[in-house]
Amino acid sequence: MPDPVEDLMADLIAWLAPTPRPYDEVMEAWRTSCPRLTVWENVLDAHLVARHARLVAVTDEGLAWLAARER
Repeated sequence: MPDPVEDLMADLIAWLAPTPRPYDEVMEAWRTSCPRLTVWENVLDAHLVARHARLVAVTDEGLAWLAARER
């Protein structure tokens, strides 16, 4: 059975992959108060995305993780 949180993590990384986005925009689109949907926290903890000043970007690890999921 697919993991809905991992599916959302992949969606977030794919959304960020083309270009870094402002932190505020990412938070507005992806932050949740639901303890079962820890998408933002999961991608940060796994080092799949990183915050650089006011921007959020996909890391090399994030791109590799997304490519592995797509295979």
